[in-house]
Amino acid sequence: MSPALFSLNDDLRQLREAGYSVRRVGGLLVMQEVPYVDAARKVKRGTIISDLCLSGDRTQKPEPHTVHFDGEFPCDALGVPISAISAGSADADLGYGLRSRHLFSSKPGPQGYSNYFEKMSTYASILAGPAAVLDPTATPRVYREPDPEEESVFNYVETASDRVGIGHLTARFKGQRIAIVGVGGTGAYVLDQVAKTPVDEIRIIDADDFLQHNAFRAPGAPSINRLREAPKKVDYYAGIYSKMHRGIVPHAVALSADTDHLLDGVSFAFLCMDAGEAKRVAVEKLEAMGVSFIDVGMGLTLDGDSLGGILRVSTSTPKDRATLRSCVSFSGGGADDVYATNIQVADLNMLNAALAVIKWKKLVDFYRDFESEVHSTYTTDGNQLDNRVTV
Repeated sequence: MSPALFSLNDDLRQLREAGYSVRRVGGLLVMQEVPYVDAARKVKRGTIISDLCLSGDRTQKPEPHTVHFDGEFPCDALGVPISAISAGSADADLGYGLRSRHLFSSKPGPQGYSNYFEKMSTYASILAGPAAVLDPTATPRVYREPDPEEESVFNYVETASDRVGIGHLTARFKGQRIAIVGVGGTGAYVLDQVAKTPVDEIRIIDADDFLQHNAFRAPGAPSINRLREAPKKVDYYAGIYSKMHRGIVPHAVALSADTDHLLDGVSFAFLCMDAGEAKRVAVEKLEAMGVSFIDVGMGLTLDGDSLGGILRVSTSTPKDRATLRSCVSFSGGGADDVYATNIQVADLNMLNAALAVIKWKKLVDFYRDFESEVHSTYTTDGNQLDNRVTV
């Protein structure tokens, strides 16, 4: 996918044809081996890094106009800091082994840069000009063959993380293999969020058909023609999310003792399923594998002429299996009885999924986590969120 960016976009192709050492890394455009002068009047080489603004596989007008720079602050031939660029402190980890030490701003006018050739070559000229005074052989046009780029799980470049400087956090999801058991209301929204992370694989397991009532508590909007086909839920969702993520693997079967091998090899699981024997099978299998997982539940009741209820997010890790087991039922009654009603509403399905995904992201240190809660309930009346931690 990424090599096509340079063949499909004139501005990127011009950079390589002009001899600049440029490559795409995540959602960033990286120009290496740019000569500059340091305060001691020595010629050194640094790296210019720009966000990439894309629409599909086509570059757009560069926004923002700033760039990151990995190197000392560049000077003129006399060792005086270059005044043509304003700078801010930007010592930051950009992920992918890239680091920013300075943030440069040199806007050519109110309209900014028209394309990436103009933007990157301008910054390269500002930095390399003084270096050429001291060393006529110093040039950013080094004609390097680009290194092979890492294969992505996405069908197009993920630019959301790198443009806000959190690419190194998003990279923590790489290598994970996720199972989502049950893609009814809540499970579908879990899929919607997990599909936007670079996990290696997302297995979705559900035997049911996607019917009309599902459409009104699911992300997106199916056409009436698609509903007439009554597709399997997993096939319907795989058709949508495979457009973005290459690792969607659908299994149109119910989880049971005969099919629990479908969980083999996963590193994390979301259980978005009704209480019953299938949930017992999933819990026991995941525990035996030493895998962490999250189970969700929703209990809504119609009292008078309004709804109220509780959402639940319970986490099981090798350090604490007991808390989840005390909150989850494997039969028609018991601790999970409050969640046994079948009333579901799209906004609460979405919230239940969001709370579960946020907890998963805490477990991989994407979000900070001071309490390390293992069980959370959200009550609609009073907008109350309660947490339980491991004792």
